[in-house]
Amino acid sequence: MQTSFYAKRLLKRLLPAPALHAAKRAMLDRITDQMLQAEIAPYDPGRFPFGLNLIGPIDSATGLGQSLRLLEHVISCTQIPYLICNYRQNTSNRVQIAEYAGKIKEELQYSINLWHVNPSEFAEAYAVMGKRKFDGRYNIAYWLWELEDFPDEWVPYIHVLDEIWTPSEFISEGIRRKTDKPVYTVPYCVTAATDTGRYGRAYFGLPEDAFLFLTMYDSQSIRERKNPDGVIRAFQSAFSADEKGAGLVIKVNSAGKEELDWLKAQIGSYSNIYVLNQNLEKVQVNSLIAGVDVLVSLHRAEGFGLVLAESMLNHVPVIATNWSANTEFMDSQAACMVNYQLKTLEHDILPYRKGNRWADPDLEEAARYMKRLASDPAYYEAIAQKAYAHAVEKLGMDGVKPLVERRLREIRDFAAG
Repeated sequence: MQTSFYAKRLLKRLLPAPALHAAKRAMLDRITDQMLQAEIAPYDPGRFPFGLNLIGPIDSATGLGQSLRLLEHVISCTQIPYLICNYRQNTSNRVQIAEYAGKIKEELQYSINLWHVNPSEFAEAYAVMGKRKFDGRYNIAYWLWELEDFPDEWVPYIHVLDEIWTPSEFISEGIRRKTDKPVYTVPYCVTAATDTGRYGRAYFGLPEDAFLFLTMYDSQSIRERKNPDGVIRAFQSAFSADEKGAGLVIKVNSAGKEELDWLKAQIGSYSNIYVLNQNLEKVQVNSLIAGVDVLVSLHRAEGFGLVLAESMLNHVPVIATNWSANTEFMDSQAACMVNYQLKTLEHDILPYRKGNRWADPDLEEAARYMKRLASDPAYYEAIAQKAYAHAVEKLGMDGVKPLVERRLREIRDFAAG
């Protein structure tokens, strides 16, 4: 697995982008054909001990890595035996994984595989891991996606699976339209530990006395979906460039000069908009969230909305687009939900294809929420308290752990029966 990771990095340096893309497409087509023709040996519960092989990038600093670590936390609280197979993602951004050292194994030992690998990378994972790792086991994929239509190009991968899990009904419904195999919604049990004593506003170079809004995105992801420019325009509509009492913080990951220049052009003369581009550990990110006053997400689509949930758990009100997966743990009592119009993509914004739909949020309504939260303490406090209670109810361990434990035992008992 490590050889594959470094080989891909070398090829990126040696080949021009069009040639690399064409080679990758040809490779994926070949692997997809192999997967469709593969005769995976049926689940044989007597062949391996009952338990779970959790396969995915446990050390990745990406959203996929965080998703895996949240799922691992739920599994660790069950009575199901399990191990972690660290299938590394193609990224150089890593987190410390000393706490998982005793659980990480090279060989898959148990009867159930839980493949926590993005569908866009699943064919490659099949090629790297090999058909033998699927044979005789019950194979589950935990898949993430952001739009309501699950891409047809990924549907063939379902052939080597027994069922699929997702963190939201929004994703599950899209996949159910493309397969007869079982699809279960298994949301995250969200936690958001902070250390605001060490990582307060001064640590991040932010003003202590301003009412601060925060928006976050990763430049290596799809900026158009996260819509940070929409947040900037809403803030500029709500507050003047010389407003000292309010500010907007933009936390961007993986931003090079081109991205920072783009942000600078969007910000213009607003000296009360602050850009943070440094790499942060998760506790630092959570502390940044807890240290501001409001989180703003004028996204066009979310497969879950993890940062929104983390904000709610830290009593930080959220202004968010009222569409896609985040509406499953947010409502108008617990957050400031922004209306939208659904728009059809007129061209590809890869991996999102022309003809798909996503939301176009009402920026003026978002601006009105910004002004009200900054000027109405009673309204602010009511939203903050309801946000926390709502997130605990929807995303607490008491609700999620039984789902996981019950389903895995059902797989064991159904096969045994």
